[in-house]
Amino acid sequence: MLRLLLAGELSLALAVKMTTVQSRFFADPESILGTLARLIAADGAAREVAVLTYSSPEIVESGYDNWNGGITSYTLYLHVPLALYPQLQEGLGKIEDSILEKAEIFLARFFNDRLSQVKVIPAVVEDEQWREKAAAWLTGSKVSNQGRVRSSNVAPLSTDGLLFRSQPEIHLYRALKSLGVSFAPLPVFVRGGESYRRIEPDFVIVHSGITLVVEVDGDTVHQETPAEAHARTTMLQHEGVHVERIPASECSSPEKAKQAAEKVMVALSKRKAAR
Repeated sequence: MLRLLLAGELSLALAVKMTTVQSRFFADPESILGTLARLIAADGAAREVAVLTYSSPEIVESGYDNWNGGITSYTLYLHVPLALYPQLQEGLGKIEDSILEKAEIFLARFFNDRLSQVKVIPAVVEDEQWREKAAAWLTGSKVSNQGRVRSSNVAPLSTDGLLFRSQPEIHLYRALKSLGVSFAPLPVFVRGGESYRRIEPDFVIVHSGITLVVEVDGDTVHQETPAEAHARTTMLQHEGVHVERIPASECSSPEKAKQAAEKVMVALSKRKAAR
């Protein structure tokens, strides 16, 4: 009898806990999105993780069916930054379905409330000067050859009208800019022919006749193995381009990024002296 009572109490406690998870999610989806992002990151789905990381979630009731005591359907809207949304167009439906599938791990046992769909949409940004900016874009004054990154390693952040993959990259960008060196953040390199390649290195610096690629490694969820990182820059290394790799932890603040930028300049000077 005692075992039955304990089992009943355990089942009740579990049901209460699960109901709490359910109510928390439909009241505030932020409560489980962090765990959801980690689950998806374990599958290596960087674009889905970027969506969850940089979006603002909104739950909207989208339907009701009075079958089996009543079932309320909800839609999870993920409002992503304008810099990120264009990079998701190819395969957007797959991204939405993947997030929905993982969310169902938490919510599948609840019969009266269900998440019926996930929609990724651009966040609305109020800008009283949007007409002037649109007119400037039409004249070509804001055209950039930066890649609207088509790889899974999206660039969701922007500053000075340029795209970046992480805050450490932005810190390093500002540090390099302050040094007065000529460089390109997230440029596009294409090699044609039968073995077509397209890569987007983090930074390319041109100084004193030396071309140097700088890669910021280990930022947020965008992880590469050393072999993958090497393979991505091989096509430039074969052309004599030098590569420097900087841990994201060394650019985690403006002060650290300044030191990292100075180290890069020292490395450039050494390479010039060795020619």
